[in-house]
Amino acid sequence: MSPQRGRAVAVVTDSTAALLPAFAQEADVAVVPLHVHVGESITLEGVGTDEATAAVLRGDRVTTSQPTPEAFAERYAALAAAGAREIVSVHLSGELSGTVHAAALAAHRAPVPVRVVDSRVVGMGLGFAALSAARVAASGASAADVEGAALATARSASGFFLVDSLEHLRRGGRLSLAASAVGTALGMKPLLTLRDGRVAVLAKVRTRAAAVTRLTALVQEEAARCARPRVALHYLGDDADVRAIAADLVERTGLEVLVAPVGAVLGAHVGPGLVAAFVVDDPMEGRRA
Repeated sequence: MSPQRGRAVAVVTDSTAALLPAFAQEADVAVVPLHVHVGESITLEGVGTDEATAAVLRGDRVTTSQPTPEAFAERYAALAAAGAREIVSVHLSGELSGTVHAAALAAHRAPVPVRVVDSRVVGMGLGFAALSAARVAASGASAADVEGAALATARSASGFFLVDSLEHLRRGGRLSLAASAVGTALGMKPLLTLRDGRVAVLAKVRTRAAAVTRLTALVQEEAARCARPRVALHYLGDDADVRAIAADLVERTGLEVLVAPVGAVLGAHVGPGLVAAFVVDDPMEGRRA
């Protein structure tokens, strides 16, 4: 992607934002990919059904790692060379990954000032924050205002997750052994949320169908609290549940609901069967770049 059409303030995020490539390109958001390890192979994450995602769905052992500071430094330098005078770099929760730390290290040696934002979220909670920042940047606003838009959107985000098993999260260190034991007690289906940037068990539901119903109700409740709600749903593998939730939400609320797959990095930590939802109150909704 060409670096952001000479905008004074460039916006960067990472691949866990689950931004479809067309969205990122249209909004002029630069995306730095995380790394995915499948056996001896190391690849850069792409969104959609790539080989690494297929490996997760097969049940193969897949691990992940953050971008290097050098990867961020190269992206920052390219944006500066294209005319950016400042950069706002918005990333997934520092409680879940060292990505934001790598970005901060690179910011110290960037040729232009870089504001690094820990969104405390992931998926389209992060993606919406980056898109809000990009729309403010397109208006010619200051880097402080661009950063403020990202933070406001990220802080408004609510995230809910339904997974088939907590084993992937526990194994990857994203959920404590005690929490995973509670979440799977008596074979019940756990609903998860993000709390202070960390994954936490929100509720236990007896069946997947009941969990889908509960998740749908939670999304509707959160959207009703927002002045300018935006809603996104994620899936890994079968998208039948997500499509049904989206149709239900559209019918009940009239809102546009974005449906997007997660990439291999999030997939490796949640496993097959994921249904996730993010709701944000977007201060820039209705204002396009």
